[in-house]
This record gives sequence, structure tokens and C-alpha cells, in this order.
Amino acid sequence: QRKNPFSNDDRLAAKLVHTHRGDSTYGRPPEGSQTEQRAKAAHSHVGKEVEELCLIIRSTGEVGEDGHVSVTFGQLFETYVTISNKVVGILLRARKHGLVHFEGEMLWQGKDDDVIITLL
Repeated sequence: QRKNPFSNDDRLAAKLVHTHRGDSTYGRPPEGSQTEQRAKAAHSHVGKEVEELCLIIRSTGEVGEDGHVSVTFGQLFETYVTISNKVVGILLRARKHGLVHFEGEMLWQGKDDDVIITLL
């Protein structure tokens, strides 16, 4: 009842804490909650998939003149899709973290098969 916002008993009703942009807790689940645990597990899982993607690029790509390993999106898609169907989302996450580089906002199978993905 303490967390029930519809409770009429003022003694039991918890006061809602509103956070604002800029607060360290803004947009985050309460500490120690199951939601926080699920978020941590999901973050860890995605991190592992990004690492695996980088290993696939390193093993299937070719070292260029600049010393960076590169692979075409088509080749990477064909190799990685057997591991995970989230290859584009994982590529976007890897780019966000500065691990890979490619041109364009989004990659589409067939249309962008010749786009070069470089491991940084």
C-alpha cells in the first residue's frame, strides 16, 4: 500500500519523487529495483554482442593501407546474421561507442551491401 498512488490513507501513501532533467536520477529506475537489474543485464548483453561483432569484423575483414580492418556490409551481414538478427542495431551501437565507422545513418540489406565498415 505504501507505493499505491491511489491509496486514500495519507500515512501509507508514498510521496512521489519527481526528478527533473539534469538530476543524476532522471530517466533511471530506482536503485536496487528489478527494473535496474534488468537494465544492467540488457546493457551487459548488448556489450557482449558489440564485442562479438568487432571480432567478426576482425576475422572476416581485410587490413587496409591505414592499418584498420574493413569489411563490406554485405559480407558482414551474411556472416553475422547466422549469429544474431540484430546486426544493424549492434552496428549502430558500436558506432555510437566509437568502435566502427561507416557512411550513412542506416544500413539496408541489398541497397547498402557495398558500404565499407571500418573497425577503429
